[in-house]
Amino acid sequence: MPNTPDRAPQAYVFPPLSLEGLDAPLFVHLDRAAAEHPRRTAILFHGARISYARLLRLAETGAAVLRQAGLKKGDRVAVMLPNTPQAIITYFAVLKAGGVCVMVNPLYMDFELRHQLADSGARMLVVLDLLWAKHRHLFREAGLARVFVTRISDGLRFPLNVLYYLKMRREGKRPPLGLDNRTVFPWRALFAGRARYSCPDMDPAVDLAVLQYTGGTTGQAKGAMLTHRNLMANVRQCRTVLREVGASAEVFLGLLPYFHIYGLTVCVNFAVACAATMAPIARFIPAQTIKIIAKTRPTIFPGAPAVYAALLRQPEAATKTLGSIRYCVSGSAPMSGELYERFTAATGAKILEGYGLTEASPITHVNPLEALRKPGSIGLPFPGTEARIVDMETGTMELGPGEQGELAVRGPQVMSGYWNRPQETARTLKDGWLLTGDLAIRDDEGYYFILDRKKDLILCGGFNVYPREIEEVLMHHPGVKEACAVGVTHPTRGEAVKVYVVAEAGHSLQKAEILTYLRERLAGYKVPKYVEFRDELPKTVVGKLLRRVLRDEGGGHCDGTAGTIRTGGTGGNGQNP
Repeated sequence: MPNTPDRAPQAYVFPPLSLEGLDAPLFVHLDRAAAEHPRRTAILFHGARISYARLLRLAETGAAVLRQAGLKKGDRVAVMLPNTPQAIITYFAVLKAGGVCVMVNPLYMDFELRHQLADSGARMLVVLDLLWAKHRHLFREAGLARVFVTRISDGLRFPLNVLYYLKMRREGKRPPLGLDNRTVFPWRALFAGRARYSCPDMDPAVDLAVLQYTGGTTGQAKGAMLTHRNLMANVRQCRTVLREVGASAEVFLGLLPYFHIYGLTVCVNFAVACAATMAPIARFIPAQTIKIIAKTRPTIFPGAPAVYAALLRQPEAATKTLGSIRYCVSGSAPMSGELYERFTAATGAKILEGYGLTEASPITHVNPLEALRKPGSIGLPFPGTEARIVDMETGTMELGPGEQGELAVRGPQVMSGYWNRPQETARTLKDGWLLTGDLAIRDDEGYYFILDRKKDLILCGGFNVYPREIEEVLMHHPGVKEACAVGVTHPTRGEAVKVYVVAEAGHSLQKAEILTYLRERLAGYKVPKYVEFRDELPKTVVGKLLRRVLRDEGGGHCDGTAGTIRTGGTGGNGQNP
């Protein structure tokens, strides 16, 4: 018979979630902020300021142009931009037009882009000039109806925009765009008209706002369908937990990538709901970020432990620099007790540690500020969120406190399913419960603890890296017979990728050859830091690869010796809290 354990009372219970107003389009937050605080700065970027009244006007003007260009309700628009004012403006323009934003990682290579564009069926693209030049052939193959190309300088004020233009031209980084004003347009063409538009017939419970791609555990990226109501609910949950945020003017540091759902929800949607100032940072360079913090004086700093640690290593990271920060929302990896103490001592900020996943918009759990913080715990379910531990075999039998099983969650922030993947959806969503794939336990006070990440997921510098994706690329190499990617601990990145390779008979592979092959096909953060060649890989009696054995053999740490090679790579911020 089903196991239905008696739940012990929780040590702390979050305030209940109000569902009033959730059945509204996500852009209602922008409408309200512009009506109540029209002159307040919505975006602050290297001294350039855009007020809420202007942001609303640009979003609705852009929406009108998109509609005139043929965009219909539900059409997908790919947005491939770093954190800039253009990214925020474009996002709201697409939502206002009734479109669906497909947030694309600017680090993606052709191999990754081709699948995402084809799978989403994106009709239009908004892209940075350097990326347009790099992937132009692929974008043209995709048959996009419209492409809008922007430059970083479009978000800068005079004279920085001119100086940036001269610098890029001097360095040979200002490629010709091939604008024809038929298919390829400058980004500013979105705002050339006077007409304004705001889609009037939205069904927030059904209409998608964002199609957010996640690799899951299969290696092939899937589009998580996030409705307006999903994202509205996660914002409301954030506001319920952080009730004081938004009572006065706030400044949100936009360091987390907006093209990841964590950054989009916390740094944009939540910020606009609070009528806060957003300070986007296009690229994380610790020394420069310290200077930006000193100038913008952020009060809310969503980030990841690796980011906080990197900033504390900067000599300028004195209390007077970081002292404006009141709250930090930390995700993507557990925060050590030492880092927690050091960062709170340096800033005086309250740190809110959470957990989530793309399929849940993304936050599902958080450690309460008003109650006991349990080291290693992801905390309690978000307001309005149910959570339980279920058996790993069927995902239907609930387990009791202290019993290990799969974490399942249910709430208004959970996606409606995977885009065009009904079988994947059925495996992941059962009676409204989202099976996270994470091994976890619950203690007798209701706190949850993750014991192992989603199967074999590698958390590399805050980015989610899926081993199967790397392996599938390697298996296209004619000299590779077998390949296995695992995560090994790394002193600064949390984990690094290590690949084990078995060569085809008669082939002599070199480490440099493998790395070059992968760099041409994968984003930099996915490229392994270590490569080891083997005659064979460990398997079960039925031929299943024993990935855990290889991970354990790696000892959790590699130092570049014993048949491995260290390579360069790029860091990044967390996708999921």
